[in-house]
Amino acid sequence: MFLVSGPELVIAACNAGVIGAFPTLNARPNQALRVWLEQISKSISPKAAPWAANLIVHHSNKIFSEDLALIIEFKPEIVITSLGSPEKAVPDIHSYGGLIFADVNSVEFARKASERGADGLVLVCEGAGGHTGFMPAKQFIAEVREFFGGPLAIGGAISTGEDIVNAIKAGGDFAYMGTRFIATNESLASINYKKMIVNCCANDILLTEYFTGVPAHFLKPSIIDSGIDLQVLNQPRKSIDFNYLGDHGSAWKDIWSAGKGVGQINSVKSTERVVHDLINQYKNYEGTNSLR
Repeated sequence: MFLVSGPELVIAACNAGVIGAFPTLNARPNQALRVWLEQISKSISPKAAPWAANLIVHHSNKIFSEDLALIIEFKPEIVITSLGSPEKAVPDIHSYGGLIFADVNSVEFARKASERGADGLVLVCEGAGGHTGFMPAKQFIAEVREFFGGPLAIGGAISTGEDIVNAIKAGGDFAYMGTRFIATNESLASINYKKMIVNCCANDILLTEYFTGVPAHFLKPSIIDSGIDLQVLNQPRKSIDFNYLGDHGSAWKDIWSAGKGVGQINSVKSTERVVHDLINQYKNYEGTNSLR
C-alpha cells in the first residue's frame, strides 16, 4: 500500500499470523529502506507469518537496482513485483530461495508473468484500490487456471472473513487485502485518511488515470478536499508517473486511495484486532455454509 504500509504495520500483521507487505518506495531515501528492513527483520517473532516486500519493476522506478540490492541482502521470503515483468528480479530472488508473486490485473499480464518465472500471481480484480483491475474474481481465476497451476492471491473489495471464504471458494489460495488495513493503528495513513475510510462507502470511490497515468481508484472526498474540479479528471495523462505533483498535492499523499470494500470498514482498530475479527468471521461464515 503506497505511503500506507510501513514497518509497524508489517510487523503487527506478521505477528498476528498473516503475511505483511510494504512497497519499497514507501521508504525514502534509500537509506531509510535499510533501517526499515532491519527493523522488520529484528522485530518479527520466530513463529510469525512471512513478510513480503513489494518492488515496482516499471522503468519509471529509478531506484529499482538499489532497492533490489537491499531485498537480496535482507531476504524476505516473498517479493511482490508490480507494474511490469518480474523477469529482471527472478534470478536474484530465487538465488536465496525467495518466492516471486507478480501483481497482475489482466489475463494477458498473468500469462506473461507466468512465462517469465513468477512463482505465484496476485490477481487484482475489479473493486481493488489503487491501480485496480477490471475482471470479476471468479472469471479472472478461471481463465488464469487454464495455464497457471501455482498459488493465486486474490485482491479486490475484500474486507471481511466472508470475502476471504468466497475468494478461496472461487479458486484462489490467498486473499490479498489492502484497504481494510489502512484504518489500523499501525498504518502510516494520517488520522484524517483513516477517518475518511471509516466514513466512506463504495459510491465514494472514483476511477481515474489523471494522477498517475494508470486507472486507479481514489476517495472522491479527498479529491474535492484538495480543491480539484472533478471535471478535469476526464483528461488522461499520457504516461505512467509516480512522482506526479499537481497544483493541489500528489496522489496517495494528499489524494487518497481505497477499494470498493471500504463500506464494510466501520472503525479504526489495531492490526491484531482486525486479524482476530477476520479469523472469526471466516470461521463463522465457513461453518454456516458447510451446513447448507
